[in-house]
Amino acid sequence: MKNFKLLVIAFALLISGNTAMAQNKVGYISLDNMVAIMPETAKLDSLLQKYQTDSLQPRFNYTLLEFQRKDSLVNGKDSLKTPASVRSKMKEEMQQDLYELQNWQTLVQQATEAKQNQLLAPIYQKVVTAIRAVAKDNNYVHVYNKEALLVAPAGDDLLPLVAKKLNVTVPAALKPGIN
Repeated sequence: MKNFKLLVIAFALLISGNTAMAQNKVGYISLDNMVAIMPETAKLDSLLQKYQTDSLQPRFNYTLLEFQRKDSLVNGKDSLKTPASVRSKMKEEMQQDLYELQNWQTLVQQATEAKQNQLLAPIYQKVVTAIRAVAKDNNYVHVYNKEALLVAPAGDDLLPLVAKKLNVTVPAALKPGIN
């Protein structure tokens, strides 16, 4: 009789545990895909191009002109008129300028990535806020990034719900069940 009671209690706990687990809805979304289809993201390329043209290119031109000016003062025909201490200081500055000019592409890439991250931050924040709201409205306890999952059912993809909340049209290629 004791074993029977113990078995009934264990079975009741097992059933109640499964019921509690069934109430924990789990969803997923591709955060990067959602950010990519945001209207604000479409404007990013032109803003980054403008940043490179208006901010980075003048810096390159200035550094090049400064390098050439210092070179003429240090190595030009009138270089002896420049005091030795000034020439020494200019040689140090020329090394820095030369390093910047030789590594210009890397510096541009780093500066552009930093600017892109700065411009994307509010878009990501807007998407994350919408994901939280959709999860709360639809009783999702956990929402994972889709790229972290190997297998996931199409019904738990929150991208269409979040896109609807943000008034964004989901391209056919990103609709659940297509990819």
